[in-house]
Amino acid sequence: MASIDDASATPNAWFKLDRDVLSMGGLWTIRESARLDHDLRAFKPEGAGAIAMDASKIEKMDSAGAWLLLRTRRALESGGRKISNFTVPELYQPLLEDIGRGKCVPVERPPRNGVRERLERIGRATVHAGQQGYRILGYLGRVTVETIEAIASPRSNLRVAALIHQIEETGISALPIVGLLAFLIGVVLAYQGADQLKRFGAEIFTINLLGVGVLREIGGLITAIIVAGRSGSAFTAQIGTMRVNEEIDAMQTIGLNTVDVLVLPRIIGLVIALPLLTFFADVMGLIGGAVMCYFQLGITIPVFIRQLSDAITVNTLMVGLIKAPVFAFVIALVGCYEGFQVERNAASVGQLTTRSVVEAVFLVIVLDAAFSVMFSVLGI
Repeated sequence: MASIDDASATPNAWFKLDRDVLSMGGLWTIRESARLDHDLRAFKPEGAGAIAMDASKIEKMDSAGAWLLLRTRRALESGGRKISNFTVPELYQPLLEDIGRGKCVPVERPPRNGVRERLERIGRATVHAGQQGYRILGYLGRVTVETIEAIASPRSNLRVAALIHQIEETGISALPIVGLLAFLIGVVLAYQGADQLKRFGAEIFTINLLGVGVLREIGGLITAIIVAGRSGSAFTAQIGTMRVNEEIDAMQTIGLNTVDVLVLPRIIGLVIALPLLTFFADVMGLIGGAVMCYFQLGITIPVFIRQLSDAITVNTLMVGLIKAPVFAFVIALVGCYEGFQVERNAASVGQLTTRSVVEAVFLVIVLDAAFSVMFSVLGI
């Protein structure tokens, strides 16, 4: 208990009962509130006479400490003890009055059942994931219909200027970061592959590993993840900010179709840009691998190119490029969908931007795994 008898052992916050005077002192702040709350709940003074509360030795007090002080007073009164005197530093009188007018009452937590709570949390997350998937699927249907109509009659629905702007933002502006990361991934892949294949005297097959790995899987997957973090989050933040500023409400009021104006240029622009970015990433990854092979294994560029041409075919490149438009469609769809789910506050923009990136990356990896299984079954 925080009550004391020896001043030399005084903790940061304390209280003690001396005859009929309950003295309190120290730092009655939120840092001490957990210990004080426990000790005050266990404090049961004996007797039925009047008691004085002397809080004049409190050095510092915040709202948590004030609430504990008032709760103690009410607990004593409800226990049949009359408060004969209540002394508090003048500095904290206004705080006590404000807390007292609020009539704060403690909230008793229900008894916890750890296993039950975890099961409930898993169940809620599962239901939420199912509902989220259902809503995104419905949104996919709407966007698909709008996209087909826009392609069928581009003059009436497709905004070419906005489309070109999105291609520039999602494609051209992303070239530096995509190229740099792809180059470094090519370097790492070649280095690790050479380090393992050296044990079997098969260093030359590092080029085969690099070519097939980058063109079929690594190049497209890494590019899609980068774009999901860069462009997908930007779509959510842009549309979400427009919802916060009520710009989307204004667009709907004047009769504009928000899917035509905001969603289609982003989806079609990314579908066009991502395959080009993937091809660029493939080239940069191979260049990075060639540089590492030259310095690590002494393989010259002509030898590298000759071995690479034997290891890969056009189909190897096309397998990676075919997946890119699908990844782009999913990334843009999720980014735009989450943008329209933003509530009218700034915190919601950040939360849903994070969610859109996580969902997009998750779906990209799931689709990549599905493509790998499908291509394996088809023998491609």
